[in-house]
Amino acid sequence: MTAHALDGYQISTDPARLDADLVHHWLSTDAYWALDRPRDLHDRAVEGSLNFGLYESGSGRQVAYARIVTDHATFAWLCDVYVCRDDRGKGLGTALVEAVAEHMTPCGLSRITLATKDAHGVYEKIGFRRMAAPEQWMTLGLIDPGPMGI
Repeated sequence: MTAHALDGYQISTDPARLDADLVHHWLSTDAYWALDRPRDLHDRAVEGSLNFGLYESGSGRQVAYARIVTDHATFAWLCDVYVCRDDRGKGLGTALVEAVAEHMTPCGLSRITLATKDAHGVYEKIGFRRMAAPEQWMTLGLIDPGPMGI
């Protein structure tokens, strides 16, 4: 996906378009799951992911970000979904996540998973649902990330 039109906005997976400083600032200062995330850790996460930026069509200003960690065959983890505070309430986060899901559909994935503390309703509108059998899922916590520091 190079660009996806959305009434005055574009969604792109082009890594050259990402405003790396801005995305790190958003996440490390305003996202409960990534507060104080060190820049080197952030950069490694971005490098190992498929990244999606949402940009104003005219100015090119980045207004949102999301990334997918995936093998492009069986599984994907959606994370670091963030919309600039000044641009919230316009449906941009929903549009971004829908574009991510659309982009991943041809891969034939069994599932896309995510973790959220407070946005269940947003993701349910897109088709995400709570795990039917959460008792089947496990995690290996190599570092104690805190309440939702994923």
